[in-house]
Amino acid sequence: MGHSPATAGSRRSLSTRTLALLAVGATALTGASVTAQTTALAGHHAAVPTVRVHPASQGHISATSRVAPISTSDCLTLIGIHCYSPLQYRKAYDLDPLYQQGVTGKGRTIVIVDSFGSPTIQHDLEVFDKQWGLPDTSLEVVKWGNVPVFDPTDPTQTSWAGETTLDVEYAHSIAPDAHIVLVETAVAETEGVTGLPEMMDAEQALIKAGKGDVISQSFDATENTFPGFDQGNYKSITDLRYAYRAAAERGVSVLAASGDDGVTNADNNGGLYPFPVAGWPSSDPLVTSVGGTELTLDNDGNRTAPDKVWHDDYGAAGGADSAVFERPWYQWGVQGVTGNHRGTPDISMSAAVDGAAWTYESYDPARVGWHLTGGTSEATPIFAGITALADQLAGHRLGQLNWRMYGLANLPAKWSGIVDVTTGDNGWNGVTGYQAAKGYDLASGLGTIDAAKFVHAIAGR
Repeated sequence: MGHSPATAGSRRSLSTRTLALLAVGATALTGASVTAQTTALAGHHAAVPTVRVHPASQGHISATSRVAPISTSDCLTLIGIHCYSPLQYRKAYDLDPLYQQGVTGKGRTIVIVDSFGSPTIQHDLEVFDKQWGLPDTSLEVVKWGNVPVFDPTDPTQTSWAGETTLDVEYAHSIAPDAHIVLVETAVAETEGVTGLPEMMDAEQALIKAGKGDVISQSFDATENTFPGFDQGNYKSITDLRYAYRAAAERGVSVLAASGDDGVTNADNNGGLYPFPVAGWPSSDPLVTSVGGTELTLDNDGNRTAPDKVWHDDYGAAGGADSAVFERPWYQWGVQGVTGNHRGTPDISMSAAVDGAAWTYESYDPARVGWHLTGGTSEATPIFAGITALADQLAGHRLGQLNWRMYGLANLPAKWSGIVDVTTGDNGWNGVTGYQAAKGYDLASGLGTIDAAKFVHAIAGR
């Protein structure tokens, strides 16, 4: 099954594509249905040959909503995929020992950046919390620019609303006492790029105002689509790095999804590149690139198989060398894998659609209820929650995480909490991907984590 290209402006930057639709009911959409949708959206996308921001959620796996979530075993029987709740992720990532120690993200702030946002996000989060027994929290919503009135018939806005829902609900589920600031951008057309300057302006303003300990970005744009790239001029990318420089100066951690098209990524014509490419901001050396794994859990969240690189019928984990950025100093020890370039991802968390996360959404009156979504835009807010826990335990912002993680990877897993992922690959759309292997690789990065150990290790506790 293919996934459909993001439709407009802001969507193209989220890290992957957004609407691979399957029925959550008894029947799945046919391949023809998905192809028709893909063709229609691709035509729309091709009309605007500019860099686009797109969400990194590998779309709703529900053409119709459910009134209540169902168990993993029932998902397998009725839908043919694994599905997971936040409680299962808590178990799988060994988070309960931290919560029992009072490490819940209290006193820390997660900033989530999405185009348009969702008009029902506070309500939807409260329904989500009630279902899983999580504490409620009051979101702080910052509207950056002239955010349009939400139109539930606009597929661009609804795809970003779905992304917003996924980001907020899963960051909160991992760090339940962290404050969440949701930045909704208006994404106006600008010279050269669409949406990214607004996002960077918003992030820089919040950083300078002292708001936020960790920034979660579930969006991307392929490096190769930026103006000047084909001539070897990367100024259109490097000129956008000011928010990340501000974050580095002030000790703010910045995360970005590595993408959902595996080793490749979107071009400007509604298709995918026929060779390995990386997306920005995931490829930025000042950013922690979060890739994707596929978890195999039972109904209680216990693993029944080791994690592997996400690569199912719906998408694959983004990972490749940057063509823009040289290998940063913290990747010196893995230069045998990355060569002279920045390699992505750095770390990986749950992202598979065959292992999708339950979300509650009501922004579209025709599809109110429980839905399933996967993608590295699920992995990124999960890791943002982990970062907030580590900040709380450390008693201060940890800032740039990469040098800390690559240092920890030299220690045994029982001390570092970094768990190697050694199976799977991220090939996609006929492009041969990278194989997971012992140690660092361009499919899973350093691997995944055991949070109880990792949070203590990275916090220096």
